[in-house]
Amino acid sequence: MKYLLSLTILMLMACGTTTSQNKNNQEQSIKDKDLSKFETAYFASGCFWCVEAVYESVRGVAESVSGYSGGHTENPTYASSNTGRTGHAEAVEIYYDPSIVSFETLVKVYYGSQDPTQANGQGPDRGSQYRSIIFYKNEVERLIAENFKEKIAAEYNQPIATEIVPFKKFWKGEDYHQDYERLHPNQPYIKGVSVPRLKRFQAKYPELLKSNTVH
Repeated sequence: MKYLLSLTILMLMACGTTTSQNKNNQEQSIKDKDLSKFETAYFASGCFWCVEAVYESVRGVAESVSGYSGGHTENPTYASSNTGRTGHAEAVEIYYDPSIVSFETLVKVYYGSQDPTQANGQGPDRGSQYRSIIFYKNEVERLIAENFKEKIAAEYNQPIATEIVPFKKFWKGEDYHQDYERLHPNQPYIKGVSVPRLKRFQAKYPELLKSNTVH
């Protein structure tokens, strides 16, 4: 009985465990904004529900989209990427205004909202699909990412698990994953993992938050 109870709790506390609410909220979560005037950046840092919510609280970020990147297969899905055999990680596509927030600040947000020493996972989520990656689109972004990684390594005095790799392609995730934390505040994983992670980041960097962000 104890084993079954523990297994149930672990399943509920895993990123990607969905509820019947998904079907009802699916249409609400579809991104339909005109984002053509913004710059893009790409990060992976554990569950994309968590990372999407973190970045959407940052001033200068117009949108954050959950999806998949870093793998070797075409058209990845949650089901396929979750096997760990596609090479893809749960990632986010960030649309931001560089006149308000720089790529360097987005990297600061990236490191300030996770445990950068945890390899192949973040918090309770384990596996290569949850590994930490900064995807760079040009040499300037690569240098910013590398310099920040060196700085963080000195602060932690231990290896940093973050991969820094060239960006190739981002695959948008299923509609029900978009804005998941906002749309499902009572889901066990959201209450127990996502929200505490978001609150820790917001408490650490209040100066980076949007004025209407509740923290």
